[in-house]
Amino acid sequence: MRKKDETLRDTLLNVAQNIADMEGIEAVNIRSIAGEAGVASGTVYNYFSNKEEILLALTERYWKQTLLEMRDEVTADSFCEQLQEIFCFLKVRIEQSAGRLMHSLGNVEAEGQVQMASMQAVLEETLLQGMEQDADIRRDVWDETFAREQLIRFIMMNMTMALKTRAPDIAFLITMIRRTIY
Repeated sequence: MRKKDETLRDTLLNVAQNIADMEGIEAVNIRSIAGEAGVASGTVYNYFSNKEEILLALTERYWKQTLLEMRDEVTADSFCEQLQEIFCFLKVRIEQSAGRLMHSLGNVEAEGQVQMASMQAVLEETLLQGMEQDADIRRDVWDETFAREQLIRFIMMNMTMALKTRAPDIAFLITMIRRTIY
């Protein structure tokens, strides 16, 4: 069996992204990608089983890039201010193309959730680092029943729910965190 060319895979994903951006996600299919890339449909099938797999790969790539960009955008020193910046950044991204991509994953929802879990783990690590770098957080607040990691998971659950429900802000969550850890 011949080894797959990752450069060609990336090219196919770029073509799929261009089609999605220009014509909409519904226009993304094996035939349109093959035509735009100048390859046979069978070549696309060597890399992706179906349209859903392509959309899943696009979603994963989008979120990896978004999380990298987010690290550059979040500049506040205070952990609570970082939370606000992260929420606003992610909200804008979801309202743009991320929401369309995620809603297009209906047939591969389980696989999408697995990939999103890995993206959430990256975000949790970012939050944990931000918390550890905030010198104003009380050090005596943590014990075996109230650990940083538990609070981060709680924050993630609430921030995710706020993003899913399109909440205008997370002011209450931030106030609660501020009163708890400062």
